[in-house]
Amino acid sequence: MKSVLLYIADDSGLEARLQAALDLTRSVGGHLHCLRANPYNPQMAFDGVTGMSVMYDISKMSRELDEKLRADIEKRLAGEDVSWDYREENIDPSRGLSKNSALIDIIVLSSASGDRDTALPLGLLGDVLFNATAPVVVQPDGVKKFDACGPALVAWNGSLESGNALRAAVPLLKMSSDVHILTVEEDKDHDLPQLAASEYLAYHGIKSVLHSASAGKTPVDAVLAAEAKNMNAEYIVMGAYGHSRAREFLFGGVTRNLFKNCHIPLVVSH
Repeated sequence: MKSVLLYIADDSGLEARLQAALDLTRSVGGHLHCLRANPYNPQMAFDGVTGMSVMYDISKMSRELDEKLRADIEKRLAGEDVSWDYREENIDPSRGLSKNSALIDIIVLSSASGDRDTALPLGLLGDVLFNATAPVVVQPDGVKKFDACGPALVAWNGSLESGNALRAAVPLLKMSSDVHILTVEEDKDHDLPQLAASEYLAYHGIKSVLHSASAGKTPVDAVLAAEAKNMNAEYIVMGAYGHSRAREFLFGGVTRNLFKNCHIPLVVSH
């Protein structure tokens, strides 16, 4: 794991994900790729009076904001001890991130926490996770670090998605001081047992401890968050799963609620 892709946008989570991306890049001795994907470009319009006109003011304002954002980020990065580059693309953010994931090891995005207009949209997370080839760090707006060497919690439900997430997170889990695999018992049959996940990690030289918890009437996402806190976990590895293709309902309830409410970073794959 050497290539880290950071999404650049002037939203409420930028500072947190920038710090997380820097921590992660240092931990793996890698390179930080900053991507500013902005679909707003000069557009041609026609009216019946003047003929052709250019939406000059909108495009000029967008360009000025992009230039300021780039200057601010480059000034910050100039004082950091990581190698980096900054790229701008005239493209929809989800498409740009997904396209660039082909030669990237991990993507850093923000969670969908909060009700502010400037929070990262849940739909963007969904589009990237279902189309990108790399795992995604989902960073809460209020957490300005990513400790790859601290304890990690693997949320295991025996699904294909959780297996994909576990495989993708191996380079990070190798650095973790402690790895915990947690299954929250529900009325479901698991295709792959906990032991299979632990054995897989053992093949990579990673020791893990198995845990189980009963959800009862407590939502599974709340159980996962509480157990992560009890274990002092620095991040949770989990699979994103869901069946609806609608942007707002892309994920199952557990995934969606953790994206909105989790207090620590998530490392997610689909």
